[in-house]
Amino acid sequence: MGTFRAVGTQTNQHNDAVTVSIVARLLLDDVIETDYGQFDIVWSESGGFDGDFDRFFAGQVNGLVGAASGEGIYLNLARRSGGSSVRIVLLDAEPALDDSYEDVVEVSTTVPVATEVSWASWAGETTGGLDEIAPGSYRFRVSARGRDAGAADEFADGVVDSYLVEIWPAVPAPDSVVRVGSEDAHYWHREIGGRRPSQG
Repeated sequence: MGTFRAVGTQTNQHNDAVTVSIVARLLLDDVIETDYGQFDIVWSESGGFDGDFDRFFAGQVNGLVGAASGEGIYLNLARRSGGSSVRIVLLDAEPALDDSYEDVVEVSTTVPVATEVSWASWAGETTGGLDEIAPGSYRFRVSARGRDAGAADEFADGVVDSYLVEIWPAVPAPDSVVRVGSEDAHYWHREIGGRRPSQG
């Protein structure tokens, strides 16, 4: 859908964070009609969320983005139906955090060789290709804005919740809750997250 420059951060030889310009490719920018707030990024026929939170959130601390199945990424959108704005961007390095989003989580995953990546709404009612995502290990940052409004009224006029999915090559790392600003995110982190065993 197009290439543009974005702001990223890298660590220099003195271990200081510096601002750099990075290449970004816009893969999706649309209002997604779904149900049950389900949005999947998959590379397997069984990669979509099937209601098994244990399979998708095993070992994770966050309760919004499930990446534990190894077959796809499940995004829990706040608005059950009615349409949510979803923007997916593929970058060549870690981008700077966007302070306009209230809730931010990060997960890691590895896309296997000989697979094709795509996105899908609930039950695969709407799908689209993400062919630009090649096999390899990636970090996914999912930023959300308007979760409380989305959860409160699925029949509201227009779009009330928005999601930015940023993807860049990275070595695998545990998931993390970067920012929590909505009551809806607090709820899902409490009810579904917290599945990583404590150390010691």
